Amino acid sequence: MMFALIITGLILKKVGVVGKEVQKGMTNLVIDLILPCNIIYSFMIKFSSKIAQDFVVILVISILIQVFCVILGGVLYNKCSVKRKKCLRYATICSNAGFLGNPIAQGVFGMMGLTLASIYLIPQRIMMWSSGLAVFSGSSDKMKTLKKVVTHPCILACVLGIILMVTGLPLPLGLDGAVTAVGNCNTAMSMMVIGMILADIDLKDFWDWTVVKYTVHRLVVIPVVVYIICSFLPLNKTVLGLCVLLAAMPAGATTSILAEKYQVDSPFATKMVIFSTLLSLPTICLWSIFLQ
Repeated sequence: MMFALIITGLILKKVGVVGKEVQKGMTNLVIDLILPCNIIYSFMIKFSSKIAQDFVVILVISILIQVFCVILGGVLYNKCSVKRKKCLRYATICSNAGFLGNPIAQGVFGMMGLTLASIYLIPQRIMMWSSGLAVFSGSSDKMKTLKKVVTHPCILACVLGIILMVTGLPLPLGLDGAVTAVGNCNTAMSMMVIGMILADIDLKDFWDWTVVKYTVHRLVVIPVVVYIICSFLPLNKTVLGLCVLLAAMPAGATTSILAEKYQVDSPFATKMVIFSTLLSLPTICLWSIFLQ
């Protein structure tokens, strides 16, 4: 189903039904409204000690994966130019696990998968606006970082969702139905936007051996290492599968956005995002089948 939605988005963009401005608006709608509603809805479950344990476990593993990615990004690309190295380091730290990973987690593991994925992504969102941003800017404003993290719609949705789940309080009558209805649009909208991004790809312009090497590291090496290590831990199938699947996501779109802002070889950054996203379609499919 998810790949059919991607193809639908690709066709809509190719035939001109959707333009750049509409695509931008859809992207903002997903990140600022639909995904947060989906996250809140995913927390509408009965709280238990087992769920609390899974939250702690996946949060700790996510932090360790982020540390591993920071170290990996710092040692793999020393032979590249300074500007390319910045793009490669950031894209190794910050994948597209939020925008692409959440709907896939829900599609593969159900609502509990989305709930756990939302917890898993908290360390990455913090890294994105701290160490990740510092890669491009050369410094990190702690107050700006804190503001970006605590006001991010998905972080706010996680906080609200956890409060509702722990206290057992329901959303006000009428609002609960609206949140559920909007949240249920997440998979369809997210996958179609991914298809629209892929519609702009011309493979002849995007072939670059450095990008290919990065893509192998991002889509194969990192998730394989995570799988091998997590296999020796006493994890349940859902937690293990989510950690590996979310570690196998392509470069985040913020790579090219920040590269453009700080004038750090944005064409190269865009190649990384689009090429790794394109190649992630078959690899994510294979990981999903393997982990189920």
